[in-house]
Amino acid sequence: MEEITKPVPMRVAIVDDEPIACREIERGLSRRSDYEIESFGDGETFVQRMKTTHFDLLLCDLKLPGIDGIEVLSTVKKRSPDTEVIIFTGFGSVETAVEAVQAGAFHFLVKPVKMDLLFSLSQRALKAVQLVRETEALKKALIKQSREQFLIGHSPAIQDVLQMIDKVKSLNCNVLIQGESGTGKELVARALHFSGARRKMPFIAFSCGGFSDDLITNELFGHEKGAFTGAAATKAGLLESADKGTIFLDEIGMMPPNMQVKLLRFIQERNLLRVGGTKPISVDARLIAAGNHDLKKEVELNNFREDLYYRLNVVSIQLPPLRHRKEDIPLLIQHFMTRYNKQFKKEVSGVDKKAMAVLNQYPFPGNVRELENIVERGVALTENKYIGCEDLPRDLIELSFTSVNESQLDSLEEVEKKYIEKVLEQTAFNKGKAAQILKLPRTTLWRKMKKYRLE
Repeated sequence: MEEITKPVPMRVAIVDDEPIACREIERGLSRRSDYEIESFGDGETFVQRMKTTHFDLLLCDLKLPGIDGIEVLSTVKKRSPDTEVIIFTGFGSVETAVEAVQAGAFHFLVKPVKMDLLFSLSQRALKAVQLVRETEALKKALIKQSREQFLIGHSPAIQDVLQMIDKVKSLNCNVLIQGESGTGKELVARALHFSGARRKMPFIAFSCGGFSDDLITNELFGHEKGAFTGAAATKAGLLESADKGTIFLDEIGMMPPNMQVKLLRFIQERNLLRVGGTKPISVDARLIAAGNHDLKKEVELNNFREDLYYRLNVVSIQLPPLRHRKEDIPLLIQHFMTRYNKQFKKEVSGVDKKAMAVLNQYPFPGNVRELENIVERGVALTENKYIGCEDLPRDLIELSFTSVNESQLDSLEEVEKKYIEKVLEQTAFNKGKAAQILKLPRTTLWRKMKKYRLE
């Protein structure tokens, strides 16, 4: 039975030097909600308590012995920016209360406090807190998905990548990610952004492959109104839109030479000119680039600017191909199987030994993306609890028979016998299904079974 997790109750603090006021507010809120509530008679006691306990909402009197409500508000916002604060004030200090709202308070109430109004405001404040919680949870889920989808594994190669991400995630430096297609370069870029200091700012991705110089310039730098025919309005480019955040440039090795010069100037000066513009625009964006070409070799071949290469390659992350971390294949299979079981409403438990043997010797030119496709296909097609050879793409099976050593080579008849026997075993000797997989008439299959004594 699936365990049900109860939601964490909201924690509310009341700070007022009048004990009767504290009791009335606590009693009034308790009757209307299941908040966890604590009361304090002065600001110093609350501040000390806050060092060990998180509160989602603070209801605080403006005038207190010792430190006043404004000082308490300032301390709360420094230590816990997501905590909302509602200030109580007398008629003579409304201007000060307005200043408190400008300093970060959610709202203020004039004493004597009306419970219905206080409860309504408290609910609104806590909904704002809950929204922040959910947003952060979604971001953490995105980071987790990014790390788990392609970066899951215990192999030393992938652990090195994860350690490097943790080291540089909050550093304001350019990062170059290199690896074959399907190894997860964009997901590494997303993990760097959403786990780093810029995570609350935009993450914008752009592929440099297959576009002309003019089109890339317009997309990255934007244009002014009237800069060219059809420019009916000013358009901000992707670099400008990524201000304070991260711009991810994929397939950087395919960027045209003229555009390489413009990108180099942007990196050096940290400002840009829109197409048709005359006023430089300052942009603070972290640059992450990626490609499946060896950029150093492209520099040697004069296909990529050497100065741009060194500007991009402040920190380098090399993603290993799947064939170099085959010990991670079972973990990845289980991860994808869980996803596609849910999508196809199935309960496939795993991959049988023979199919796993085929996968383990396959070189995976498409890397983890190809493995995901194979698992998705297997879960969708299998009628059993385990994915078998009959559920794998046919070229994988054929390749498994061509990858043996010369000393192990059998005659054509032996290969045919073994293959027919394998298919029959996987289909539980269902001749109709086996004939369909083998693409043989049932009568031909029957004759071959007699010939090889496979009945």
